[in-house]
Amino acid sequence: MMMCGGLDEPKAADQKIQSICNKVKPHVEQKAGKSYEVFTAKTYREQLVAGINYFIKVHVGGENHIHIRVYQKLPSNKEDDLELNGIQEQKSHSEPIEYF
Repeated sequence: MMMCGGLDEPKAADQKIQSICNKVKPHVEQKAGKSYEVFTAKTYREQLVAGINYFIKVHVGGENHIHIRVYQKLPSNKEDDLELNGIQEQKSHSEPIEYF
């Protein structure tokens, strides 16, 4: 069960999380100023606020990973209710996902 305001434990990314990544990829590329041929969600954490913050570790090729923070408004079943709120670049596979 997700605690309001706190980050839950890391989980393996599933198709829902990959779909979120696919939707925000153009915004991530614009913000980072680069294109990613590989953009695969690996793990994620959730934070329940007045919606859900998704903190997602994304493999972007080679040994390179990034962490992205995506906000989804609630209540909503529309995937276009997503907002990219942050990127952390130059992350490794082993680095934990923390709040940013």
